[in-house]
Amino acid sequence: MMESDSFAIVDININDKDTIHTNRDNEINNHNKQKTSIPTVIKIQRDRGERDYIGFATLPEQVHRKSVKRGFDFTLMVVGESGLGKSTLINSLFLGDLYKNRKIPNVQDRLEKTTTIEKKTMEIEERGVKLRLTIVDTPGFGDAINCEDSWRVCSAYVDEQFRQYFTDESGLNRRHMQDNRVHCCLYFVPPWAHSLRQVDLEMMKRLHRKVNIVVVIAKADSLTAAEVKRLKARILSDLDEHQIQVYQFPECDSDEDEEFKQQDRDLKAAAPFAVVAADTVLEVGGKRIRGRQYPWGIVDVENPRHSDFTKLRTMLISTHMQDLKDVTQDVHYENFRAQCISQISQHAMRERGKLKRDSMGNNHDVVITDTDRLLLQKDEEIRRMQDMLTQMQEKLKASDKKHDSIIDV
Repeated sequence: MMESDSFAIVDININDKDTIHTNRDNEINNHNKQKTSIPTVIKIQRDRGERDYIGFATLPEQVHRKSVKRGFDFTLMVVGESGLGKSTLINSLFLGDLYKNRKIPNVQDRLEKTTTIEKKTMEIEERGVKLRLTIVDTPGFGDAINCEDSWRVCSAYVDEQFRQYFTDESGLNRRHMQDNRVHCCLYFVPPWAHSLRQVDLEMMKRLHRKVNIVVVIAKADSLTAAEVKRLKARILSDLDEHQIQVYQFPECDSDEDEEFKQQDRDLKAAAPFAVVAADTVLEVGGKRIRGRQYPWGIVDVENPRHSDFTKLRTMLISTHMQDLKDVTQDVHYENFRAQCISQISQHAMRERGKLKRDSMGNNHDVVITDTDRLLLQKDEEIRRMQDMLTQMQEKLKASDKKHDSIIDV
């Protein structure tokens, strides 16, 4: 029997379901009589053949059924100047036509064009799983002569979605909350650029702490393999030099199979993704493919030697969609939420100080009102509770290091 500052651990060997060693019973009773304030953590060991089935192994199935019934939301923002194939890539990724009603602006409209926000939503169902996909397009980005303020509209939209979610989360009815936060931003870099341009760097600096950025080299079929390799290296160098944090792939677990680990390594090595998109189906050698036909040959968008389209689709949809949502929730939204709470607290303190000054001006005899005294007491009580919580957490961490307590049933 081991003792610690906050608990005691007693090992009980159960070889028979109905028999427990009497000496262990007496030991536990004596210990409880001597130190009734110390809780006892009982570590029960059963023979493998006598292990009973409890039933909590079906929890993943319960979560799966509930999630499938509720459906999933995913919001994807695409940013890049006109003519880089953003619409074609989205249609190729999700096998739809989200831009069939788009009107091509004339020359006069292009001269006066500014960055705007266009939202398109579609419901996709695959093998009984429903996905509510929202595409946030930014037509006009980078098309003006002066692009200094091109980032403002995109940044304001991301903040507005965070603010709306924070308002809904703080309301009374939170059962039917709708998640419109931007989970991923595909940023398109033109193939004719030798590296990231100033407008690209400025845009990413404004967004990289608010949304997951995935850099895409558009129209990669206009570059040779050597040119693609050089452009990727320069983009990664620019990102590192300007300390821009794009989406980082999570580390692969050690217990995954070798095939999944190799796929994870290939996806990490491919970023930024050099893609070729096409919404035309061609027949080559009796096989139907999505590709582009040129006088000198055909580019197959799903051929890894021609494009990183398949790797981008795998990462975005098959393997890392949930992680993109988790990072949005746990990192980007939590940072925004902390800022909002801090601003609310500061505003409340200013209002409290203003009321205190007003009360002192109206009544010189009363220096501290009953309300102020009560608020001060509450603040002191909250501070003491926070200190106690911090001390308890430190004790728990210290005890975890000393004693590896496992309840094995």
